[in-house]
Amino acid sequence: MITDFKGKTAVLTGAGSGFGLECARIGAKLGMNLVLADVQQDALDKTVAEMQAAGAQVLAMKVDVSKADQVEALGAATLARFGAPHFVFNNAGVGAGGLIWENTLKDWEWVIGVNLMGVAHGVRVFTPMMLAAAKADPAYQGHIVNTASMAGLLNAPNMGIYNVSKHAVVSMSETLYQDLALVTDQISASVLCPFFVPTGISQSHRNRPEDLTPADTKPTQSQLIGQAMSDKAVGSGKVTAAEVAQKVFDAIAANQFYIYSHPKAIGSVQTRLEDVLMARNPTDPFAHKPELGVELRKALRG
Repeated sequence: MITDFKGKTAVLTGAGSGFGLECARIGAKLGMNLVLADVQQDALDKTVAEMQAAGAQVLAMKVDVSKADQVEALGAATLARFGAPHFVFNNAGVGAGGLIWENTLKDWEWVIGVNLMGVAHGVRVFTPMMLAAAKADPAYQGHIVNTASMAGLLNAPNMGIYNVSKHAVVSMSETLYQDLALVTDQISASVLCPFFVPTGISQSHRNRPEDLTPADTKPTQSQLIGQAMSDKAVGSGKVTAAEVAQKVFDAIAANQFYIYSHPKAIGSVQTRLEDVLMARNPTDPFAHKPELGVELRKALRG
């Protein structure tokens, strides 16, 4: 259990907005050293200015987490400035919707690159540093938090790539937890599975690299519908990113693995797992709101 955060170092990807920014704010309040990474320079600059004004020691780097060499450079810079970090928040993520066969190769490369490989690079680069620090100092304690989503435990229709990437992050995080437990008692891991929370996720295409943006393809009908549904769901979320960030720090202190923003949404996960256990066909995701399903089918078949 980790209760003292003062003077400890946290690495946060996606620090320019959403959960990354809110976790940085809590970290600054707790007197932590902050390593802030984001792909969007102006958002990163704003975060840095705010954290420095709050008195935090800050190292900032513009990083595209899908690029192995950039995450490796972040690791080297962290080690040089602060030593091994105590906390790593592999948080950067992007969203993309539409019927799963309509996603282009570039859609797949972009979403898997950021959401899955970004977390993989973070785990690969920072875990060995943390293990070395634990070996050198019996008092060292560390914790890794990977941001997945409720989409990592469910499979809502019309957001396939996102679901695939987030299921993989849940799997990676569960494995990381078990693997760490084999080799150390000083470092553990958690997975964050937020439901719809107002963050910048529904507008993540703002940071899509040009080489992963198909030049000649317009969004399909299903992608436009997916974007509109995502904007609405994310924008109308009642739980704030700041509240979720607080839950993350509480979970670290309690060594709690699964972190949920909306514990009530777990009912849908139970239904899915019962489908698996009973080998029954997947339950209609709109069973509790049939009008949504009717609307979506009509829009897609129109």
